[in-house]
Amino acid sequence: MWLCAAAAAALLALLLLRRWHRERQTVPRLSEKHVLITGCDSGFGKLLARQLDRRGLRVLAACLTESGAAQLRAGTSERLQTVLLDVTCSESIARVTAWVRERVGDRGLWGLVNNAGIAIPTAPNEWLSKEDFVKVLDVNLVGLVEVTLSLLPLVRRARGRVVNVSSVMGRLSCFGGGYCISKFGVEAFSDSLRRELRPFGVQVSIIEPGGFQTGMIDPGPLVKGFVRLWERLPAETQAAYGRRYVDKYARSTALLHRLSSCRLSPVTDAMAHALLSRCPRSRYAAGWDARLIFLPLSYCPAWLSDAIIGFFLPIPASEVP
Repeated sequence: MWLCAAAAAALLALLLLRRWHRERQTVPRLSEKHVLITGCDSGFGKLLARQLDRRGLRVLAACLTESGAAQLRAGTSERLQTVLLDVTCSESIARVTAWVRERVGDRGLWGLVNNAGIAIPTAPNEWLSKEDFVKVLDVNLVGLVEVTLSLLPLVRRARGRVVNVSSVMGRLSCFGGGYCISKFGVEAFSDSLRRELRPFGVQVSIIEPGGFQTGMIDPGPLVKGFVRLWERLPAETQAAYGRRYVDKYARSTALLHRLSSCRLSPVTDAMAHALLSRCPRSRYAAGWDARLIFLPLSYCPAWLSDAIIGFFLPIPASEVP
């Protein structure tokens, strides 16, 4: 019995060592590879663009604003090129696709990183309108799908990589609004895409960050928006939740922001590995909270995860004894 256990442990160790060795190997000729990154005005996209530029890749950085593009160009080499992209606009996506095609030529596009995203408005689902959901879904999911479909022929030509930024909230929905819904959708789209493109030699990876201070969620504006949403509710709904619900939500949001990491490199390192490793992973969890709390919690029975998450949620006035 002990001999079998030792043999199994040794086999597992060898498999892990083999995986570690394969994942350390990078693809060749980085200076010839083009990578398009969306959402490069700030946060993960901006840091990844700089990181890949330092490694000699030809970075095509898509920004929403000219000021964001100018700031990125000022801190990078002449190899990096910027373009304005609104992922909610089909005309903008078509224009950028033509722009990318001109630059990559017959080599194709090695990497597409779908990073652009928003999180607000976030609130209890009952407080939101259809338009509030659509605003987030258009950027985080529909825009991601359209950008991917437009550029897939170029990625397939290069036998390259697609990297979709989801979230640990794509595994476990902890709050209302379109954000978690959109990230569940990104997970589903990426899974089907990975299986479809594998025969063409294209790798698809999902990045699942935990809590990071990217500027996408600022507690001040978030809480003010939350209060405005509460104020527009019918009197009956306001009475059901109560003003204390809003105040506790504000305190919880501030606490989560303080616990979030301001060090973004764990996420961008995962993105870079998905783009450059000979053997990229299908999924990358980034952040201590993602690895130690939310991912394990996503595998728990619903009654247990509900109880743990519910402990941190505000209590509506109508439920207070």
